[in-house]
Amino acid sequence: MNALPVVYENDEILVINKPCGLAVQGGQGVTASVDRVLPEQVGYPVYLVHRLDKETAGLLVVAKSSAAAGRWTRELNAGKVRKVYQAWCLGCPKAKKGTFTEKVQHKDKSQNAVTHYQVLKSETVTLEDGSMLELSLLQLTLETGRMHQIRIHLAQAGFPICADDKYGNFKANKILQKQLKVKRLQLAACQLTIPVGGKMETFTVEQPPHFLVI
Repeated sequence: MNALPVVYENDEILVINKPCGLAVQGGQGVTASVDRVLPEQVGYPVYLVHRLDKETAGLLVVAKSSAAAGRWTRELNAGKVRKVYQAWCLGCPKAKKGTFTEKVQHKDKSQNAVTHYQVLKSETVTLEDGSMLELSLLQLTLETGRMHQIRIHLAQAGFPICADDKYGNFKANKILQKQLKVKRLQLAACQLTIPVGGKMETFTVEQPPHFLVI
C-alpha cells in the first residue's frame, strides 16, 4: 500500500487524506485499516479521534496519544471542528442551498441530524438507450455527526449518492457503473477546519481520483 498522505502534523495530531476503500479501524475480516497501516508508516501508535466510512475518502484526524485523542474528541463533539464534504448524487435539489433536518435511524435509535447543502454543479447525462439522467455535485456541511448521516439524509431527500450500495438507488448504480465507470461511493471529506495554535486553520484536499468527472 502507498503511504497515507499527511496533510498536517503537530505535537498532538496528524491530519491524513484517507483513500477510498481503506477502513479506519481494524476488526474481523479487515485486512488493512488506518489504525494498523499508519503506525507502521510513522513508527509510533496512533489513536482515532473520529471515523470515516471505509468507502468515504478524505480528511481524517488521528492523535499521537490517548490523552490527545480524548481532547480532540471533545473538541469535535463541542462543534469546534468543521467538516465539509462533496458528493455526486442522483437528481438535483430545486433550491441551490438548503438544510436537511430529518432524523436518522441507526440500530433502532432515532437521532436528530442537521446537514447543510449547496449545489456546486448539475449535469444531465445521455444514456445508451437515449434516456436522460440528472446528476449533481453537492457540498455538504455537517452540523451534527451521526453515523452515515450524509448518506441517509440524501437518500431520504430523493438524491442518493452515486454508487452508495447501502442507501442508494441500486438500479441507477448499475447503469452508472456500466456506462460511466462509477464503481466507488462518490462521497469525500474535502475540507476540515480545526483549532490550531489559538486560531482556526482550514485544510483542503482535491476530489479523490475515483470521483466522477463530467
